[in-house]
Amino acid sequence: MEISLVKLLSRDGATETYRFPLELTEIEISGTAYPVLESQPVELVLTHEGNHVLRITGGTKLKLELSCARCLCPVEKEFDLTFDRKIDFNLSEEEREDLEEDSSFADKESLYVELLIRNELLVQWPIRVLCKDDCKGICSRCGANLNVQTCDCDTAVPDPRMAAIRDIFSKFKEV
Repeated sequence: MEISLVKLLSRDGATETYRFPLELTEIEISGTAYPVLESQPVELVLTHEGNHVLRITGGTKLKLELSCARCLCPVEKEFDLTFDRKIDFNLSEEEREDLEEDSSFADKESLYVELLIRNELLVQWPIRVLCKDDCKGICSRCGANLNVQTCDCDTAVPDPRMAAIRDIFSKFKEV
């Protein structure tokens, strides 16, 4: 969704309030699309503080389907997003970067709500998602989910000091 800022930025002290349903069915992060399972309406309050300075406050809640880092099973993760951003449109892009202020979701004409939500999600994105703390993962040989079943794969780790001898035997192995 795109919100026009032209009218708001033409009046100092003007405030506009928005409440609308989030229409995203999936969110793409790092080339992977994550389905949006549930979402609450987005609430935004845009305030022109004067001299082309915009304050954005509000929030929403989302529930996404992520994958477990060990067994790849789907995991539901809820995100409670709150917005409190201040954008000074008088600053150049370089000056905003120096201040570490991300404003890629807005320009002097429009506010792009999906980009704002995506940026807030990136800030809260978990480093590692697990279906449960003691997830056993998948077998590296047969791919079996070790939380559900056991496999008969050889899990013995060979002594690395014997690698040279193993190579000699494998060269002269009879077929």
